[in-house]
Amino acid sequence: MAAAVARRGSFSDSGSDSEDSSLSDSELQEAFAKGALKPGLNVVLEEQPKRRNDTDGLKQCLAEFRQQLAWVERLDVTLGPVADPVSQNASTSDAVDPENDFQREMSFYRQAQAAVLEALPRLRKLQVPTRRPDDYFAEMAKSDQQMQKIRQKLKSKQEAMERSEKAKQLRAMRKYGKKVQVEVLQRRQKEKKNMLNAVKKYQKGLSDKLDFLDEEQTSSQGNKKGNASQRPKKGPNAKRRYKNQKFGFGGKKKGSKWNTKESFNDVSSFQAKVAHNKGPGKGGRGGKGGKKALNKRPGKRARQKMKNRAR
Repeated sequence: MAAAVARRGSFSDSGSDSEDSSLSDSELQEAFAKGALKPGLNVVLEEQPKRRNDTDGLKQCLAEFRQQLAWVERLDVTLGPVADPVSQNASTSDAVDPENDFQREMSFYRQAQAAVLEALPRLRKLQVPTRRPDDYFAEMAKSDQQMQKIRQKLKSKQEAMERSEKAKQLRAMRKYGKKVQVEVLQRRQKEKKNMLNAVKKYQKGLSDKLDFLDEEQTSSQGNKKGNASQRPKKGPNAKRRYKNQKFGFGGKKKGSKWNTKESFNDVSSFQAKVAHNKGPGKGGRGGKGGKKALNKRPGKRARQKMKNRAR
């Protein structure tokens, strides 16, 4: 045990904490009882230090560094709080509860208000402007580059939020579309199942009604009509409409020479003498009293002879 105490004394002299921690609590207690332990970094104070308010010393220091300047250079106002408009008396500092946040802040506010009411008339008497001019531009605390970076960061955040909102809307629309599709498939399966059950009943002779066939036909016709009504009406495309607007519509070309009911019944322009080279006094092929029309152009052989003569 003496060796342990001696060891403890040497350890305390060297001040190694790692070796001190290797000792057991019982050895430390025995060494403390024999007075072999020496005080380390922790020092026990016998009494608390006394706080002093040296007013004379503070006033002496204030007089040493005080400068005799005009009030407009100092702008110092020392006043109490302004009178409370409710009670019409100035509340002292003793009446304010420091633990009450509202009372403490109101005392600060009334004291600042009293300083403003005292300083503003003095500044106006000295002709010192107290309002900022309309064309005054103060220098920004941050540079334009930093503000541009902040603006870009805010813009990127806004775009990211918009993208996330669009993605949420798309997901909701997909879910709704899938839900509608599932409902349609379930309704079709239900109709098909009902129709098969009705067919089986009819085959087994349990029912002699074929109403399910009529219902199927009416539903199919209704779907066709609905699809036809939903189809867009055909018309000229954009290019054709632009050309019609630019050059005008020339009218219908196809079928312009077809007969109509009015043109078929109109025979005012018909001439019997001219039609088919027939008429009174003229006969066609094999016609009575009519002569064959003369061909004024000579034949091929006659024309050849005429050419030979000309040579």
